[in-house]
Amino acid sequence: MLTSGAASPPDRWPSSVAEAFLIQERLRGAAVLDVPGPSVGEVRWIAGVDVSYGKDSDQLVAAAVVLDTETLDPVEVAVVDGVSTFPYTPGLLAFRELPSVIEALEKLTRTPDIVVCDGYGIAHPRRAGLAVHLGVLTGLPCFGVAKSPFTGTFQPPGPRRGDSTPLVDGDDIVGRALRTQDGVKPVFVSVGNAMGIDRACAHTLHLAPRYRLPETTRWADRVSRSRLRERTGRPT
Repeated sequence: MLTSGAASPPDRWPSSVAEAFLIQERLRGAAVLDVPGPSVGEVRWIAGVDVSYGKDSDQLVAAAVVLDTETLDPVEVAVVDGVSTFPYTPGLLAFRELPSVIEALEKLTRTPDIVVCDGYGIAHPRRAGLAVHLGVLTGLPCFGVAKSPFTGTFQPPGPRRGDSTPLVDGDDIVGRALRTQDGVKPVFVSVGNAMGIDRACAHTLHLAPRYRLPETTRWADRVSRSRLRERTGRPT
């Protein structure tokens, strides 16, 4: 499913922190961050990706789920049974997930208009979270919606759905704290590639009509957890 304008995945995924840093620098420099991206009304298919990990093992399952943006119902699912080959290192989680997530996206028969990650875009110490990686490697507009901030500070947004405040890291605004439901904790939206923050937040609200998290994340999490339970016979 990689588009013709996408960068090629590495011939060999990194095996060390130093190699991973170099790849992050390359991908960060290739990300397109100066375009608004497609609006809610311009998008038909939107994909969510997520990874579930086995307990006390290196097994994982990556899921890519495509939703119809009109109904928010899933229209296609791709699942990959994988094994984590990169050690857990803060700021480099993408390299534990990327090989299997890319494989899941490549299995889709529909090319989504946007990919939404359960994680970060430029709201990352090196401005290279999972949404940056996926956006550059697929050539698609991509942004992240995280449950908690990984880097930066913010003032609590107002209590109503749609209220938001900037997420600031040093001199940079790297995302927004966005209230998706009245009175619930905000989520943290940051862009990855070919998507501006205004439209990323608009898509997030559209994808979260009833719950705190967007339906893209909820479906991808549900599918990956279900498959991992089938695979391991254990709860995730």
